[in-house]
Order: sequence, then C-alpha cells, then structure tokens
Amino acid sequence: MRGVSILVVFFLMFTVATILVPCPMFPGNFITVSIGKVTNGYSAYLSAVFNGVFYGIIVWLVFVGLSRRLEQEK
Repeated sequence: MRGVSILVVFFLMFTVATILVPCPMFPGNFITVSIGKVTNGYSAYLSAVFNGVFYGIIVWLVFVGLSRRLEQEK
C-alpha cells in the first residue's frame, strides 16, 4: 500500500510541477512534439501527464528496490 501512495504522490507532484514551470521537460515535451499538431490545444497538460507518469514510475521503482533491499538485510 505504501508503494501505491508513493506512486500517486510523485505522479501528482511532477504533473503539477510541469504545469507550473514554463520550460519544457523531457520526456513529455518530446512525446507531444512527436505526436504533432493534433494535441496543440492541450499539449501542455498532456506533456505534464506524461512527465508525471514517467518520473512517478521511476521514483516508485527506486522506492520498491530500496525497500526490498532493506527487508532482505533484516
């Protein structure tokens, strides 16, 4: 259950940060540019969701790896 809460918190944190910071962040900006002008009206929000998913999963994987390593040491 802790892993899911970590994933949700970091997803929301990176999504909101991408919306608030006006500079483009990888990979969300790259993906929306690759899609093209179809997403022109809402590309900032789509980029924010992609960034939230990408970085949220990375932080979650690090958390899961570290917690398993700490449990094995006991």
